[in-house]
This record gives sequence, C-alpha cells and structure tokens, in this order.
Amino acid sequence: MFSKDSNDLSKIDPEIFSIIQHERARQEDGLELIASENYTSQAVMQAQGSILTNKYAEGLPNKRYYGGCEFVDQGEILAIERVTKLFNAKFANVQPHSGSQANMGAYFAMIEHGDKVLGMNLAEGGHLTHGSPVNFSGKLFHFSSYGLNLETERLDFNIIRETAKSVKPKLIVAGASAYAREIDFKTFREIADEVGAKLMVDMAHIAGLVATGLHNSPIPYAHVTTSTTHKTLRGPRGGIILTEDEELFKKLNSNIFPGIQGGPLEHVIAAKAVAFKEALLPDFTTYQKQVVANSKKLAEALMSKGIALVSSGTDNHLVLVKTDSVGLSGKEAEKALEHAGITCNKNMVPGDKRSPFITSGVRLGTPAITTRGLKEEHMVQLADWIHSALTNSTNEDHLKKIKMQVLELCKAFPVYK
Repeated sequence: MFSKDSNDLSKIDPEIFSIIQHERARQEDGLELIASENYTSQAVMQAQGSILTNKYAEGLPNKRYYGGCEFVDQGEILAIERVTKLFNAKFANVQPHSGSQANMGAYFAMIEHGDKVLGMNLAEGGHLTHGSPVNFSGKLFHFSSYGLNLETERLDFNIIRETAKSVKPKLIVAGASAYAREIDFKTFREIADEVGAKLMVDMAHIAGLVATGLHNSPIPYAHVTTSTTHKTLRGPRGGIILTEDEELFKKLNSNIFPGIQGGPLEHVIAAKAVAFKEALLPDFTTYQKQVVANSKKLAEALMSKGIALVSSGTDNHLVLVKTDSVGLSGKEAEKALEHAGITCNKNMVPGDKRSPFITSGVRLGTPAITTRGLKEEHMVQLADWIHSALTNSTNEDHLKKIKMQVLELCKAFPVYK
C-alpha cells in the first residue's frame, strides 16, 4: 500500500522534484536552438505520464502475449491510424522506443549481418546509426559512406551514384541529422534501383516538414521510412517505422518484437497518438511554415553579419554555422552561447579538421523557439545576440548581459503558460 505522501513527488523524492524544477526553469529561461529538440504540448505530457505506464503489452494490437490489453490496444490502433494518415502511408509500427531502435529494426528486416550498406558520412551530416564505427550499425554491417560535394556543400548525386556502383550495397540509407537542404528521395531511389539495393530513409529531423508538405515525402520512394517523434514532429521521445510493402511490414514487426524490444511503452504510444492528432490539425501546418521562415530569416541575418554557413543557407529547420568565420571552434562557440542563454550543439562541418569533440561548427535549429511563439523579427535580434556572443566569447560580463536580454524575451514568450 502506498504511503499518504506517494502522490506528492516533492515529499516522496525531493531530490528528483528539485531536478525537475531546475530543468523546467532552464527550458523556460533560455532559447533552445538544438535542432533535434522541441517542446511537447501539455496534452502529450499528460498522456505520457498516465496510468498506461503500468501495462505490459508484448505483441501487437489484438495479438498480445498478455491479457487485459483491450484499452492499450485501442490507444495503439489510434496511433497507427493517425500516423498512416499523417504521412499517407499504408503500414506503420509505432512501438520503437527511439529513432535508433527504429533504424535497428529496419536494418534487421532488410539485410543480413555483414551486408554492405551505403550511408551518409557522420562528419558531413549523417547520423550515428548510418554506419558510425562506434555504433551498432557500423559494428554489425559493412558500411561505406557518401558525403557532400565540398565545393557546393550539398549532396551530389553524380558522386553518390558512382559510389553506389563501386560499393554495390544491399541497402542505401538516406536522411541526415545535420543537413540544411532539401533531400531528393526520388533520385536516391533511382540510384538504389540501378545497383539492386533497397532504400531506407531516416526522416527523423524533417518529419514535421514532410507531414505538412514543406519537404518532399520519402514514402513513395523508400522501401522503409523511419523517424523519431520528438523533433519537428513535436511529440514525445520515440520512434516509428513506415512502409508500403505488406510482406516487409511483417518482417519489421517481428524485428521490433521479439527481435530487439520487449514490451512496448504504451504510455509513450498514447502520447504519440496525441501528437499525431495535433499534427493533423491546420495549426500544425502554420507552425511548420513558421519554423522554415524563421530558419531562413536566421540564416540570412547571420550571413549579413559575416557569419559563414554550410551551403550558404537553408531549406529546412536548421542552419550549420562555420565557427572558424568568427575565430572559434565549435566547442568554444557552444560554450559562449550557453553562457549567453542560448543552447545549441557543436557540430562537424564538411572538410572539418577538428575532432567530433571540438568541431568547427555549431548546429542551430528553429523548431523549439517557434513553438514558444518567436517569428522572423525575433530572428534578427537572435542573430545579433549570437554574433555578439561569438565575437565576445571570453567576456563573461558581456555574455551575462546578453543572457539577461534573452531572459526578458523568454518571459514574454513562455513555453508553458
């Protein structure tokens, strides 16, 4: 039996309560420019923090290994129906705990251990699960990589095609974690067909843009599409897998469970269902349009101050700053901006000579600041603060002054009213 204080976190565990309160203040009192982060709605958090966390439900809706699943079945079915409608896809698995596990399940369904795979170079925009040697993907499969044309700093399909012909992979992986331009999935599929490979697209970063038609969709071209649910999609942390192929879908399902996961997190799946419903509303399209408008305005304003960007601009929700243009490493730039109340992450840039722990760039994204209500005029001010912080990176008094101005803006645009 629970104690009388069990419903009061501040009494049952004051240490964790304090940590949550500090994190709440951090999120409210600073500008979040990490491109892979966003703020969920209160409704999403209510679903994720619900009683559904108590239920074990191994298997799929109406085909479980446990009894008492009639209501979590309804929740998972709603999530599947909504996400397939959102992306105009035939089949969906909403159980992956993360984007990385969605990718693992997809790999296991399409290729065998040791098979050749062609993925995007991590140093030029790819993700750890696209073949990094320190990741399961690079350990279990034989990855080769494609990168960017170092002159245009964009994907060059002539180079990718020649690389694919040379490597002869069983699978090509498209999608990126740090690429500011629209990706041509149709051409990726044409290359995959030419070399007899399957195509997998990881659209984790751009899912919200795809859902609203602001980025071309991979669904008609990819054999399998994976995504997270917490970036531009603005849902809880988790993953999804989509496909048009029924036989492949059966393999995907069995490779998620029992292949790599046990019981699905039905409270998170319910939160995903809420986020998918929100994403189907007209307001979500308005929001995504503002995300892109803010990103373009931020890029324009930064470049006007002499700050160099990879590919000199953006088509999506993020920009990549070349920190050498202000005489800093990415690590130094990240630290200066954090002291100024602006959170971002260091990131490698094409041709980077520094290590992944130092880097020559930072990645800036607009999803979270757009969620809190900022628009183009605020991007001009933000660019001023970024430039001022980076060009005064060792002046703590100057950075504190910027932080106070940032705080004033944050209080005018609270995340959770």
